[in-house]
Amino acid sequence: MCSMGFARSLGFALLPLAVCCIMANILLFFPGGEVQYVQQERLSRLIWFMMGIGGGGVLMFLPAGVFISLGKCTGCCWNESFMMCGSVMAALVGLAGSGYCFIISAMAMLEGPQCFTALGWSYPFANEGGRYLMEKDTWSKCLQPVSIVEWNVTLMSILLGLSGLEFIICVLQVINGLVTAVCRPCCYKQDYTLNA
Repeated sequence: MCSMGFARSLGFALLPLAVCCIMANILLFFPGGEVQYVQQERLSRLIWFMMGIGGGGVLMFLPAGVFISLGKCTGCCWNESFMMCGSVMAALVGLAGSGYCFIISAMAMLEGPQCFTALGWSYPFANEGGRYLMEKDTWSKCLQPVSIVEWNVTLMSILLGLSGLEFIICVLQVINGLVTAVCRPCCYKQDYTLNA
């Protein structure tokens, strides 16, 4: 039963992470709280991949819901093993979602934001391989939106961190589920023979 409680706690941990991913991704659409850049389609192209809304957000509600809904083993001892196998499948979906969010966020961070520079709208840091992250004095290349580099770096870092935590949680549930599905029936046989 410990494995069920552990899985439920992992599910409850996933919920706020998923909500925060969705919020961080939504904020990326409104640099500095302004709507005009969305309307003019002046956002970084990778933001439109919805990594925080889809991968790290909505998709994570499936494993969270499955983990939380794991109940007590009723009747057959194999019931818990089947439930844990289902939770492993849900965790694999969570791994895919969090991995997607992490990879797209990392790519967006390396590419840098689209912004208005002295040469017009462009991606001034796209060919630097993320070097601009260590050279804060180059951030002034972006004239509009105001503080767009700080905005993107902060929110992308949040998405990277959150999706990394989601990935770790899903890996823990894969391990927990597999160990429980494989080892639990043997333990139950011993319990039943001792209690008989």
